[in-house]
Amino acid sequence: MLNLRCENFPAGPHKVGKTSRCVCVCVRERERERERERERERERERERERERERERESSDGVPKENSPFINNSDDKSNSYDGTNMALFEEEMDSNPMVSSLFNKLANYTNLTQGAQEHEAADDDEGPKKKAVKVHPQMGTFMGVYLPCLQNILGVILFLRLTWIVGTAGILESLIIVGLCCSCVMSEAYHSFFPCKAGGSYYMISRSLGPEFGGAVGLCFYLGTTFAGSMYILGTIEILLTYITPKAAIFIAERKEDEANALLNNMRVYGTCCLAMMAVVVYVGVKYVNKLALVFLACVILSILSIYAGVIKTIFEPPDFPVCMLGNRTLQNHKFDTCLKTEVIDNVTVTTKLWKQFCSGPELNATCNDYFVNNNVTLVQGIPGLTSGVISENMWSQYGPSGMLVKDRKLLSLGGSDPAQDIYMPYVVNDITTFFTLLVGIYFPSVTGIMAGSNRSGDLRDAQRSIPIGTILAIATTSIIYISCVVLFGACIEGVLLQDKFGDSVKGNLVIGTLSWPSPWVIVIGSFFSCCGAGLQSLTGAPRLLQAIARDGIVPFLQV
Repeated sequence: MLNLRCENFPAGPHKVGKTSRCVCVCVRERERERERERERERERERERERERERERESSDGVPKENSPFINNSDDKSNSYDGTNMALFEEEMDSNPMVSSLFNKLANYTNLTQGAQEHEAADDDEGPKKKAVKVHPQMGTFMGVYLPCLQNILGVILFLRLTWIVGTAGILESLIIVGLCCSCVMSEAYHSFFPCKAGGSYYMISRSLGPEFGGAVGLCFYLGTTFAGSMYILGTIEILLTYITPKAAIFIAERKEDEANALLNNMRVYGTCCLAMMAVVVYVGVKYVNKLALVFLACVILSILSIYAGVIKTIFEPPDFPVCMLGNRTLQNHKFDTCLKTEVIDNVTVTTKLWKQFCSGPELNATCNDYFVNNNVTLVQGIPGLTSGVISENMWSQYGPSGMLVKDRKLLSLGGSDPAQDIYMPYVVNDITTFFTLLVGIYFPSVTGIMAGSNRSGDLRDAQRSIPIGTILAIATTSIIYISCVVLFGACIEGVLLQDKFGDSVKGNLVIGTLSWPSPWVIVIGSFFSCCGAGLQSLTGAPRLLQAIARDGIVPFLQV
């Protein structure tokens, strides 16, 4: 006779009968069921313990196989205690560190989480689409460091940094770079706030309130939008000035109309470029995403070529002459030789430069007084790192619009006549320059520090990755900018640094001539850099506005 217990009667021995109305459960069966439940609970506890161990190993800062810099695998552990050792393992069952790094570089993305979800939702085919959930898997290196690096190093470095150094001087240029790069201190706030998708907008709106968050978010949206326009204009300037100058639609017939012609060309080509980028962002973001690594590689190769060219100037400076009349810099678009006259077959004839300042090609023609009283000389635009020009480029050369670019070391006879100088082929300031203006021109180059916080929803550990990756990126780019300021001032002549568009060297890009092995490395690299940065701005700004609209902060943005 078995011991049985009924649910409806007091516990005790009973006989098993067919007519028993109580539902009885065998005590032994119930005990076995409880034992199995306890075993399952212990197994779940062991699994949670292993998960916590993997998280500790991934956050200890050691570059292991599953560190955030290399591999994001969570299904393998690194505990070699003898329990997981095998005599045989498939050859490619696990990726080594080098191959994992290459795999991450090949799959590098410049999209935010919202863009990835949108892209994945578009690819989800079927009669009924399911909600797409993209799990954050990006580490510090791929998710924060490289995007910040790509956004900070761009159009200002390639097109305007030499002009800033020539105008502000080395000392004030270092102050400008230091002021703008000091905004890295604001990024330290991320280390105390668990940031989710939405980046800096999420952080501010959840900590200071929706009103502050909406105000800052709208400013950030407008800043990202205007940054996109800056990159597009930089793309068009590189295209029309350094790649295909003959593609210009509007051509100035007079010197005073050159600025308006360039502005009109930028309007037409910039509108076309913006339309093409908008179409690409709307229908083909995932294809642009595949080129993100190409754009980043172009930036890195261009910077390396600059340093290689600077080192080369120590032994062999490039032949890059600048024609000077007295102490004034000349535009050499319309003449070939820096001479007033030359001897051909024992006959003295005038040159094209003579025709720019005189009423005719005859030797007895009426010429400009300053042209008659001063000689023309050739000055090496890039004398090299050991030339000593760094002492001359230490101080600022601010001035009003239309001021002549001069070399104060050279002799000059006769004064300026603004009524006549405006029609002469001199290099002049196109705008009035002062310190705060240069700060405003340079500052957009450091706004790329927000690229890491914008990807907070893609990061596996945003609270840790954002401050580390951003500070490392700021430190790297600050070193690059500071070193470039010093090296440009030590290698390049001051009058060439102040030449904003390269008019004194036939429109060539100064950094391109300085670089090694070819100027086209900088030209092509800067072109793709501006294109990539413009696409990123057009991709990120709408997502930010969408996040603001979802929070219902701005009523007319609600859909």
